[in-house]
Amino acid sequence: QVQVVESGGGLAQAGGSLRLSCTASGLTFGDLSMAWFRQDPGKEREGVSCASWTGFSTVYLDSVKGRFTISRDKAKNTLYLQMNSLKPEDTARYYCAAVYGTCSGLRSQFNYWGQGTQVTVSS
Repeated sequence: QVQVVESGGGLAQAGGSLRLSCTASGLTFGDLSMAWFRQDPGKEREGVSCASWTGFSTVYLDSVKGRFTISRDKAKNTLYLQMNSLKPEDTARYYCAAVYGTCSGLRSQFNYWGQGTQVTVSS
C-alpha cells in the first residue's frame, strides 16, 4: 500500500550537482514529515535534511548547510534534494523516509523507507 521510491543518483565530479527525487504514495501527507538519509559502507547512517510536508519547516545536517536544499512539489507528492558543490565525502546511498509527526532535529523514528539511490562523487 505504502510506496516510497527514490531516483536521480549517479556519478558526479567534486564541485558538481545532482538532484534527487522521492515519490511517495499511500500516505496522508498533511500529517507527515519527510527526510533524506545517507549511508556509506563503513559509516553510520545519518540524517541529511528533513521537512514537515505542510508547513515545510526544514532542518539540515551541519556539513551540508549552504550546499543542499530540500524542497517539494505538493501536486506531484514528490520530495527533492538539490545537491550542489558536491564533495567526495557526500558519496553514499541516499534514502527517502517518512514519519507521522515532526522531524525532531533529524532524530525521529521514521517508519517508511525507500530502497535508496546511489550517489558517488569523485575527486
